Amino acid sequence: MDILQRTQELCNLFSYDKKVKPEGSQLEIIPFRFTQITGESEIDEIQRALSPTEFCPTTDDHIQENKSFTYTVFTPSGKEKRDKAIILLHGLNERSWEKYLAWAEYLADETGKPVILFPIAFHMNRTPSLWYNPRAILPWVTKRKEEVKNISNSTFANVALSSRLSSNPLRFYISGRESVYNIWQLVHEIKNGQHPLFKEDTSVNLFAYSIGAMLSQVLLLSNPDQLFKDSRLFMFCGGSIFSEMDGNARDIMDKEAFDRLRHYFRHDFLENRTSADLLKSDFLERAFKAMIRKDVLQDYRESFFQRACNRIRAISLKKDIVMPTNGIIEALGKVSGKILEELDFPFKYSHQIPFPLHSKTDSDSINRAFNSVFYKAAAFL
Repeated sequence: MDILQRTQELCNLFSYDKKVKPEGSQLEIIPFRFTQITGESEIDEIQRALSPTEFCPTTDDHIQENKSFTYTVFTPSGKEKRDKAIILLHGLNERSWEKYLAWAEYLADETGKPVILFPIAFHMNRTPSLWYNPRAILPWVTKRKEEVKNISNSTFANVALSSRLSSNPLRFYISGRESVYNIWQLVHEIKNGQHPLFKEDTSVNLFAYSIGAMLSQVLLLSNPDQLFKDSRLFMFCGGSIFSEMDGNARDIMDKEAFDRLRHYFRHDFLENRTSADLLKSDFLERAFKAMIRKDVLQDYRESFFQRACNRIRAISLKKDIVMPTNGIIEALGKVSGKILEELDFPFKYSHQIPFPLHSKTDSDSINRAFNSVFYKAAAFL
């Protein structure tokens, strides 16, 4: 498969509104509606207490696009219900599934399992369109540059996320917690036979990229309702301990936002210095705290990865500075040698663009790199 060509073909076909069938494929791409129920009142209460930003004066609990939305599934054609599924989780500050479409198709083709493209809270199609409209958002880039002296990496692509996290870094945790509740609800519906595509007791595995890997680690560590006790997890360019991540990038968040985020979670959040009245000390919060710094809840975190090492695999990239290999080793501990493999590609790539779709790089090299990752992912999942 030529990943560059196939990505473009799938982008031209992809729809949130109707079922489509890619040409020359045995798969269908089907949209489904999701309305959050699990944890809704708790999340609403916390979101109401977070100060809104100037460009979006609505409090987070009233952003309806985030509460009810469409997700899509790449599934083998046919009317029979399936008993296996893969949930694919994306990276931070993503607005388009473009690069993931060929990933999902490959995994569905090679495993025969439906692949669910599930959006994290306030990402993809879970935000007002204003947030990613360049014409509407550019004035706020100018305003942010005026308000924050010597700011770097401030762009229209990251100003929404940067402004929201600068206003209150706790949003990072609350959005993650909301996403855990959403996936918890989805998997509960699947395993109870309430989803039209799946049989009761369907097994659910995870393919997670970037910040989606941290979300998946929290899911497996916390294991709500024992739903993920047998789930497999394949992480690509993700899985780092939070303190070693670097989200300062033009397409993720600006430097001021990331510096505030890192300081808040490495110190204030762990020590309950701020917003303690908003937090709920429970198994989800414990799992998240275990992923912040290497020295926090280290035995709890590392003993889990030791026990679960046969159902977790990870691939990092040597030149990835956002989710560096060393940060993944710090998260996994001594068992990292069994779980983690570092790769390097013979072309210019980045964390955000591991397989360049718009470059002059030899397409054969990119295809080989893609296959080297996803052959292993499909075999494991």
